[in-house]
Amino acid sequence: MTVIDISKDPDALTMSVVSEFEATLERVWQLWADPRQLERWWGPPTYPATITAHDLAPGGRVEYHMTGPDGDQPRGYWQILAADPPRSLAFRDGFAHADGTPDSDMPLTEARVTIEDVGEGRTRMTIISTFPDLAAMEQLVAMGMEEGLKEALGQIDAILAEDTATTNSAGNGRPGADK
Repeated sequence: MTVIDISKDPDALTMSVVSEFEATLERVWQLWADPRQLERWWGPPTYPATITAHDLAPGGRVEYHMTGPDGDQPRGYWQILAADPPRSLAFRDGFAHADGTPDSDMPLTEARVTIEDVGEGRTRMTIISTFPDLAAMEQLVAMGMEEGLKEALGQIDAILAEDTATTNSAGNGRPGADK
């Protein structure tokens, strides 16, 4: 399994998810930097994401919706606070109305993503979500945030395995190269 640890700290108002992948630091960054790759894993399998705007520069915005099994489409957005490719990303994570405007009735969290090389071809990605207060933390956890992140991150290994399959089928170590 990709996720190696999930911990909640109500005193610090944080939830941390640590994952490890058999991939380079740069490759793991691409999972965030490429909107087509991001939408393949950002939502849990039953709520796949569609990215409609994608700007990871500080001050930029990512907008998306997820499509549920019954056709519902909850929307969300990130306001990018900082980006240091391929090592880190920080953003405010919020819910949005159908027209894309922020839903102020729902809690806004801050996410900090750290990507680090841990050797032997492995990369660790840590996502720390900080909540504005304990009520917001409890509300989002009750809505399935913890399980949703675990399921979403659990889809990454299959995406990375496609790289290996492409490289192996090319025969010369370059994805997509002709034999």
